[in-house]
Amino acid sequence: MKLIAALAMLASAGTAEIINFDSASPGAVPAGWTVAMTHKGGAPKWEVLKDDTAPSKPNVLAQTSNDPTDGRFPLAILDKANFKDGELSVRTKAVSGKVDQGAGLVWRYRDPENYYLVRANALEDNVVLYKVLNGRRTSIAPKGKPAGTYGVNHKVPSKSWNTLRVTFSGPMFTVYFNGEKLFDVDDSTFVTPGKVGLWTKADSVMYFDDFDVVQK
Repeated sequence: MKLIAALAMLASAGTAEIINFDSASPGAVPAGWTVAMTHKGGAPKWEVLKDDTAPSKPNVLAQTSNDPTDGRFPLAILDKANFKDGELSVRTKAVSGKVDQGAGLVWRYRDPENYYLVRANALEDNVVLYKVLNGRRTSIAPKGKPAGTYGVNHKVPSKSWNTLRVTFSGPMFTVYFNGEKLFDVDDSTFVTPGKVGLWTKADSVMYFDDFDVVQK
């Protein structure tokens, strides 16, 4: 009875799916995903790879291009998901990057120039939420903090797996890292449904696994 009740609650809440890339062919972009990029620079390279350290073996989705152009944001967008409210989480591992080691989640994505983003950076040891509006990335201060506050400082270990999560309902967003709530954000720039996806920056070589997508 408890299992039935749990399934009923999940159904009433919306749809949920965990994408672990294990049925995808290594060396290529998985089916159902579109590669894009914000700003100019070398082309992004997203591909499925085998990784013995993957949280759910054997495969991960990796962004392996390492063009150091600052402000170059490779994107992998999930084609079938298009919604306004929900939550996302993903396991990430920073493999390398001299300019940056940033991994992020994207929601309410309209196109490569317009979307919300939260990212964790293993070089800067911080977690920041942004809006990308007409190609311009602007950080949004955590709720209750002075305008211009740049996310929160938090240890982001490199070469190990971490979990980044965001919930979004109307103008309210909540960010978690490794199960710890970090901050809330209130913003109404993008109020209509959009796609969701994954993000990196500059020369960040990043691995992703267990992309958990919940539509509410």
